[in-house]
Amino acid sequence: MSGTTPSGTIASPGSGEPQGASAAAARLARRGLNTPVMLVIAAATLLALALRLYQLSRPGFLLSVNEYDDGPYFGSAVRLVYGALPYRDFLIVQPPGITLLMVPAALLSKVTGTAWGMAIGRILTSLAGAASVALAGLLVRHRGVLATVIVCGITAVYPDSIQAVKTVLVEPWLVLFCLIGALAVFEGDHVTARTRRLVWGGVAFGFGGAVEPWAIFPVIVIAALTLRWPRRLAAYAGGVAAGFLVPVLPFAALAPYKFYEATIVAQIGPRAGAARTSFWERIQDMAGLADVARPTHLLDLAAAILIVAVVLGSIGLSFLLTWRPPPALDAFAVGSAAFIVIAFLWPSQFHYHFAAFLAPFLAMAIALPLSALVRDLPLISGGGVAPGGRAAAPAALHWGGACLAGLAILVMAVIQFGWEGSNTPHLPLSVVTAARRMIPPGACLLADEVSFSVMADRLVSDVPGCSLLLDATGTNYALSHGRDPETGAARYQAVDAVWTYAFDHAQYVWLSGLNNHRVAWTPALRSYFQSHFTQILRAGNAGALYRRIGLKPGT
Repeated sequence: MSGTTPSGTIASPGSGEPQGASAAAARLARRGLNTPVMLVIAAATLLALALRLYQLSRPGFLLSVNEYDDGPYFGSAVRLVYGALPYRDFLIVQPPGITLLMVPAALLSKVTGTAWGMAIGRILTSLAGAASVALAGLLVRHRGVLATVIVCGITAVYPDSIQAVKTVLVEPWLVLFCLIGALAVFEGDHVTARTRRLVWGGVAFGFGGAVEPWAIFPVIVIAALTLRWPRRLAAYAGGVAAGFLVPVLPFAALAPYKFYEATIVAQIGPRAGAARTSFWERIQDMAGLADVARPTHLLDLAAAILIVAVVLGSIGLSFLLTWRPPPALDAFAVGSAAFIVIAFLWPSQFHYHFAAFLAPFLAMAIALPLSALVRDLPLISGGGVAPGGRAAAPAALHWGGACLAGLAILVMAVIQFGWEGSNTPHLPLSVVTAARRMIPPGACLLADEVSFSVMADRLVSDVPGCSLLLDATGTNYALSHGRDPETGAARYQAVDAVWTYAFDHAQYVWLSGLNNHRVAWTPALRSYFQSHFTQILRAGNAGALYRRIGLKPGT
């Protein structure tokens, strides 16, 4: 018969089809790159990248001040490439993972200036956030289109995940390394038996912990899942230890007590007089409603209840249909999400970008049990059974659910684009530009929000003795056992010494509108400042810029 080939042979391309295109299509097919699941992953990743880069394209977001935390994170890398060591020479409240990740951008800042160095760091962080969508999709791709659409879609449009990449924050990088680790540790629904994968997966999780200690939550869940295989557990735990200790130990060993003060006392220790973040604010953010204008408590509660009902209901019904417990991947997703939610509800402190860490685990906790239930539903009516004893759900059920989920994701994306379009940076770019003109390059600038110094290209000073103070709030907490200036940090000699030295050697001072919450003012320090500095720029909500009278050098 014309146009047919015997079984077991490979047909040659038809006369109307270029051989190169046919060969390329065959390679794609073998790799599974042209399957619906992979197309979903690619589309969701592009959507995630578009949302994140659109945010940075808004006026001022790339080259102005967006946050407080990004200053210490990126600034620590700049300090490092100029020879100062974290914890020994200055304090930051995170382990050194984010510092090491920003070293390439900090090295470039020697040529471009710190403002463009931060901009590069912001772009890299956005790319890391978009890459996490692809990694999450690859982790669940074996579960089909429905699970992939939900996981990739939620991770792509989750509001706090997008907000967290508008600048250099730790959560996007933490998510990236945790997903890399999970992708190595899991083969399909089960923990791999391959030692090399377990070790490298552990290394990724360990480095995630060097970026932000919250990586411990998924680490514990995987450790619990491998308890019955001691060798697997040992390989995984060894990788985690190496991934964490190799980047952390050299810095901690040089200044062990300061490392403890910064990462334990300042970051997770008790804080005197701390105001507790509202329960409803936490629920709103974690439920993915951060960009909803004026949500009611009823809406927040309804969303939270719906999520819990979908997760627990899917697990329960699937178990009743099959009498089998959820696979390890489902347990990992649900267990990690539960740990993270509890951790975010427990302490007094909570910030919007915290919830970015929850996003992929919440997405998987919803999608995996739900996709399992859809697969098992035909058992109710005695439907067909696929290989392995699992029910074979009709394709229409999977595709119908995937289309509905995809439509919901697109609606959320449109809402997110609208929300981003109305945002403005923390500090107008015009103020940054004016400050840059008034402060000579190399001058010694002290700012209680060091992001001002970074974006004005005035973080690096060639004035001898200029203070290396980087994180005003974190330094206060670390040296006063959890106090800020409003709760008595200035009473501690170590805190007073840091601020006295910084003001005594500064040529310019930029005080934010929140300086009373960050600067450990004493009557003597305030008197010194008022008699030695004069205001040269009023910056509205960002405070004011001051110049030393007579402008003596820092030494």
